[in-house]
Amino acid sequence: MDIINLTRQLGAAIQQQPEYKKFMAAKETNDKDEELQKQIGDFNLLKMQLDTEHQKEEKDEAKILEINEKIVELYNTIISSDAMKEYNNAYADYKALTDKISNILLMCENGEDPETCEPSACTGNCSSCSGCH
Repeated sequence: MDIINLTRQLGAAIQQQPEYKKFMAAKETNDKDEELQKQIGDFNLLKMQLDTEHQKEEKDEAKILEINEKIVELYNTIISSDAMKEYNNAYADYKALTDKISNILLMCENGEDPETCEPSACTGNCSSCSGCH
């Protein structure tokens, strides 16, 4: 069996995991939530307005502050919704699974035994590390 077919099998196995299913269900729920999608669209428009204000040669600090306040308020509304909380929790669980898979693959690429290698809590970002174990 070639490596591409094995990769496709791994992809199919990932899609059967509860973390994947929960994440995709939460994503679908958010995608169908018209009010949430409107809020996200409004949030993105406000960010574009803020960027435009910041690019002006003569900045209107009062307008920048006003837009910033609207962004923070809308962000807090979005992030505190039950649907978004569920999505974020499901994403965190799914991301932990995919990070573990990626770390195992990386360890194998570096010569570790595929049958016994186990990823540590290493994030891969050395700036957050107190040293290797």
